[in-house]
Amino acid sequence: MYQLHIGNKNYSSWSLRPWVLMRELGIEFAEQLIPFGDAPRWEGFRKISPSGKVPCLVDGRSAVWDSLAIAEYLAERHVGVWPGDPSARAWARCASAEMHSGFAELRNRCSMSCGVRARLKQRPAALERELDRLQALFADGLSRFGGTFLGGVRFSAVDAFFAPVAFRVRTYGLELGAAAAAYLERLLDLPSMQAWYAAAVLERFRDLPHDEEIARMADVTQDLRAR
Repeated sequence: MYQLHIGNKNYSSWSLRPWVLMRELGIEFAEQLIPFGDAPRWEGFRKISPSGKVPCLVDGRSAVWDSLAIAEYLAERHVGVWPGDPSARAWARCASAEMHSGFAELRNRCSMSCGVRARLKQRPAALERELDRLQALFADGLSRFGGTFLGGVRFSAVDAFFAPVAFRVRTYGLELGAAAAAYLERLLDLPSMQAWYAAAVLERFRDLPHDEEIARMADVTQDLRAR
């Protein structure tokens, strides 16, 4: 069975991608959660993952230590990771790669914290441009392939890559157009996303660097996490 090493569910957007993908597609795995700040466990994890970062998928003697690489590794072994239609599959890979390497302003200003609600102190033009680009991407995928998900009627890896955006939009109350907002709500309603969120708010781990970053960028209005 695969082992998937992840960070805290409340904070780790990169870990969410393969986790939700595998859960939605019914690919069995054993979860190995390493809390941020637990130095001894992270030291041991560095013997498994060459980068020392999460997520990392372990399959026997093979370790795959990047979320996009994990998606491709799984696609070689399981049906449905990417859309079946060649055009939709190419588009989905492009959109996933753009999310994987881009949207720096959204990442830096809206750090993921599933269990809090916050109001941004500033919304610079760079963030607005990225939100516009997100909406354009969503509109393109949904209209071009005629489904409720970006690559068609079924959830696939491209949707998993935008799953953290759904939590960010909810956390910071970011306003999007009706079609984009409805798509993100569909992601939030997925059983896997509901399970991730339920576990995230029950976590009692707190990572000070993450929380300090959020406090610099936003005013926290509600903290729904267990105490």
